[in-house]
Amino acid sequence: MPTRPPVADPPISGDPLIGDLRRAGLLPLLVLHYVSDEACYGNQLMDRIAALTGGAVAVNPNTMYPLLRSLEARGLVAGTWEHPERRSRRFYAITGAGRVERDRLAAELGPRLDRIARSIGSIRDEVLGGGETGVSP
Repeated sequence: MPTRPPVADPPISGDPLIGDLRRAGLLPLLVLHYVSDEACYGNQLMDRIAALTGGAVAVNPNTMYPLLRSLEARGLVAGTWEHPERRSRRFYAITGAGRVERDRLAAELGPRLDRIARSIGSIRDEVLGGGETGVSP
């Protein structure tokens, strides 16, 4: 009898901890954080978020581009076309109001991030005995 391939793990972004952070404004905070350093375009932001979170927060274009349009409509970012004469990449930079919102979101999410980090650290210490970085098969 042929063996079935292993069932893939569900996406990490379905995790309740990540879902709670997303609902609390994690994506807008990350976007505002990145565009405060330099103007960025959508795919660049998606790549940076994926790299930062090790894939725990996956963002697709159907999420990123409406978010960017919303942030722009609210005056939190300003968008400019790379080549104004034709549709190309749109770069977003933070505005003064965006800096205020970024700081507000950071203050609101900071305690949640700290609580999650402590919880994961406690779980890691309990089941892995402290300094271990992984479990051998």
